[in-house]
Amino acid sequence: MDATTIDGTVRFVPNRTQSWLGRLFDWKPFLVFLCMLPTIGLLVIFLTYPLGLGLWLSLTDTTIGHRGDYIGLENFWSLYDDPVFWGAVWYTIFYTAVATAGKFLLGLWLALLLNHHLPFKAFIRAIVLLPWIVPTVLSSIAWWWIYDPQFSIISYVFVNVLHLRDTYFDFLGAPWPARWSLIVANIWRGIPFVAITLLAGLQTISPSLYEAALLDGASSWQKFRRITVPLLMPILSVALTLSVLFTFSDFQLVYAITRGGPFNSTHLMATLAFQRAIPGAQLGEGAAIAVAMIPFLIVATLLCFFGVGRRKWQQGGDND
Repeated sequence: MDATTIDGTVRFVPNRTQSWLGRLFDWKPFLVFLCMLPTIGLLVIFLTYPLGLGLWLSLTDTTIGHRGDYIGLENFWSLYDDPVFWGAVWYTIFYTAVATAGKFLLGLWLALLLNHHLPFKAFIRAIVLLPWIVPTVLSSIAWWWIYDPQFSIISYVFVNVLHLRDTYFDFLGAPWPARWSLIVANIWRGIPFVAITLLAGLQTISPSLYEAALLDGASSWQKFRRITVPLLMPILSVALTLSVLFTFSDFQLVYAITRGGPFNSTHLMATLAFQRAIPGAQLGEGAAIAVAMIPFLIVATLLCFFGVGRRKWQQGGDND
């Protein structure tokens, strides 16, 4: 017992020894780990395990109903000589590049338009979000109906209303019309994400900068190039990378509309992986195609970190 003197009065204060459990909960690193434990558990169950299982399956000849044996890189070597796989790789890159460019050009134009004072601006912003919030499969079925060779509303207008054609459009019957049709549908679906993201960035730019530029006699193009683009670049780079990731790994829209046809011309890597693994029962080969997507996704992620790190974009200067 410890004795303490307060105002001449001797008081005895018991010397309590903290238990090991109390000391453990007072230790900051343990509390941080404890708070992160649920997130770590979810990541292990829903991310690490499926990714590890996919990597293992890509090294085996597993099929549906058969465990399979370890075969090393044979699945990847077989893909090297597979023209359908390389066609899917080529179209995935083409699809991602063209659709992303279209989404960002139209999304930036829409964001600049919505950044002005418009009547019913809040209502218009809500309407703009509709293509993004509608379930992908539902919107894909709607586009499939629009592209239908017999019941297409576009064909009906051109043939039966405007009388500009004698035959209906065959949007999905040939490789290139089908490819461009999918790109148009993807652009339509992705514009709201880009527009709302860039609109949020535009509203962080101080109007005083534009007023100062106007006093200096700057044109609209000069204000856009010297003020809007540099200050918007950090959020633009993040939105661009996310859009690339979403587009590159797209599955629902393509599979619901074309299922990779005609003649495997519209297969993305994701849809081809599914087709080989589930309908084709070749789980190992399908997993190998899915694993082959990882290097592309890593490159896109690195671009995201590069864009976020360029802090001097906010001042229109170069990075250190």
